[in-house]
Amino acid sequence: MGSSLSNLTEWGPIAGDGPGLGDIPESCVACVFLYLTPPEICNLARLNRAFRNAASSDAVWESKLPHNYQDLLDLLPPESYQNLCKKDVFALLSRPVPFDDGNKVAWLDKVTGRVCLSISTKAMSITGIEDRRYWNWVSTEESSVSQVQHRSIFTTNMVVRSRWFHKIPTPTRYLHIII
Repeated sequence: MGSSLSNLTEWGPIAGDGPGLGDIPESCVACVFLYLTPPEICNLARLNRAFRNAASSDAVWESKLPHNYQDLLDLLPPESYQNLCKKDVFALLSRPVPFDDGNKVAWLDKVTGRVCLSISTKAMSITGIEDRRYWNWVSTEESSVSQVQHRSIFTTNMVVRSRWFHKIPTPTRYLHIII
């Protein structure tokens, strides 16, 4: 099964003038792309012109963006996303978008298209944060932020609070990681 497809090229079979991958209508390819992940779409876009054009379709990329992607765009200056196609909007939002004075970062997961959030410790209220016996700020070049919080004494009780006053979160599960 599929052995007859192995001789197909964009211009038809090697020996004759039969159908090829380039003969598949763009709209059909775009419909298939709706069920694929963004990395899979980008890989298939390299096959031929019909696949490349279908992979550039706004309808395909609109389905990969979260329904509230405009809220993420509002964190950026308007000139950075005006006149962009949906594919370029997805690419733009797949990179970290800092906001709230750089204390929070949002981005889209490149595979699922879900919103990811990172909140720095400076944007949190942590029990004992003002007490130098428990916490101190350490400058580092190994982190994406200039200073990290170091807990100098281990205790079993820890309360972390952060307030979120943004429209970005969607009804979903959240994972909290404290390192």
